[in-house]
This record gives sequence, structure tokens and C-alpha cells, in this order.
Amino acid sequence: MEKKDYNIFELMAVVAAREIEDGAFIYIGTGIPMLATSLAQNMHAPNIVPVFEAGGIAPQMPTLPLSVGCSRTTYRAIRTCDMPEIFEMAQLGVAHYAFLGGAQIDKYGNLNATVKGKYNAPEVRWPGSGGANAFGSLCWRTMIIMNHEKRRFVEKVDFITTPGYIDGPGARERAGLPPGTGPYRVFTDKALLDFEDKTKKMRLIGLLPGVTVEDVVESTGFELLIKDDLINVPPPTEEELRILREKVDPYRIVLSRGDQ
Repeated sequence: MEKKDYNIFELMAVVAAREIEDGAFIYIGTGIPMLATSLAQNMHAPNIVPVFEAGGIAPQMPTLPLSVGCSRTTYRAIRTCDMPEIFEMAQLGVAHYAFLGGAQIDKYGNLNATVKGKYNAPEVRWPGSGGANAFGSLCWRTMIIMNHEKRRFVEKVDFITTPGYIDGPGARERAGLPPGTGPYRVFTDKALLDFEDKTKKMRLIGLLPGVTVEDVVESTGFELLIKDDLINVPPPTEEELRILREKVDPYRIVLSRGDQ
């Protein structure tokens, strides 16, 4: 299937959904993380446990929720609870993944969704953390999805909304965060990335269809590690696109933004 048969958001959602294994306990942010999780539940992972900060635990997601507080986040859920309990569950270590977005990310996976520029006199003020700080701090692995641009992939984020590996190996532990937690995957419109074990720096591990290493490097505002044996990520299948378009987001509430 040629690249022209799908838009960027469809591609990103499909690539991310493939990484979600059946049975995973996953805390979900708004937007493309919901697309990918719903697609995974409808395709190959019917037994995942989606969790939303407003209280929905393990809902069925045949159709995309509009936000983390939408009534669809409790559709056939096993339970609803208050927000403190949601955060307490993350603290207990029950969550395999946090799945988040952001406006800026740096080489150690620190996310900024709060301000561009100085905190007290910002150029832009974004929505902020919500549950992203707690989820990225306490869940075992954090998956991140965002557009791949130099203005987003920066040498140092202007503000740490959600800690990644902070400033290198051992920094999370020194900050009092649970050992063994941290960023795991980054999904973009150009690449699949992870974090190298020794240095904790972001590493290119896969290229999306039609993208070169040079494309990725030119769109990254810091020196990117590159794995020797890069994956060529397959394009979406007809079935993945059908489920995404007909079941997950039939009104193209989120998918339409990828047409721009």
C-alpha cells in the first residue's frame, strides 16, 4: 500500500498499536494514544486494561473517547474510581505502560507540555500535566507519541512536565523515582525510537515508510544515536486502516487532524 493511502495520524496510530501486547495494563493520555490503544483492543489485544485519569478502569473502547473524562472511558468498565486512587494504582506498580504525548521532548525523554520559554513569562502556555507527571514517573515503561520536528525534539526542554531519564543514567533513582522505570518507545511520523540502555539517550531503531535516516536526523534538534540494524516499519494494512476508520474514529475527530 502506498503512503498516499493514509495520513500521518493513521500511520502513527497503527505503528504504536502494534507495540501494545495483549494483557497490558496501560495508562492513556488524550489524542493519538487513545487511537492506538483502541485500535490495539479492536485488533490483536482484546484483554488490555486501559486506565484513564478521570477514573475509568478497563473499559471497552470500540469507539474513540473524546477525552480522558468522556463517558466512553467507562463503557463496560470493570470499575470507576476517583483520581487519587488512579494515581495510587500507578504508585503501587501495577501499570505496565504510560502512553503520553507532549509538545517538546529531549534526548533523555523528558517531556514538556507546560510552557515554551520561561515559566513565569512564557511565549506559549500549553495545557500542562494532567496525570502525565504521575504516570510517567510511576508506570514501568512510558510510550510517547508526537510529530517529529526540530522545534519539538530539542536539546533541552524548557520545562519538565514529565520526567524521562532527566540528565542521564541514575538520575531518576536520585530523584526518588522507582528503579527500572522510564521512557521506552517514541513513535513519530518519521521514526520508531527507543533509549539506549547504557547512556539512556534516545536512539533511532526504525524508519517509517518513505523516510531516510537523513530525514530523521534533520528533524531532530540533538545528536541522535542510531542502531546498526534499523527496522523498516511496514505500512498500515488494509484491515488496520479499516478498523481505525470505521470503528475507532468513524467521525474522524482525531484522524482528520492528520490530513493537514
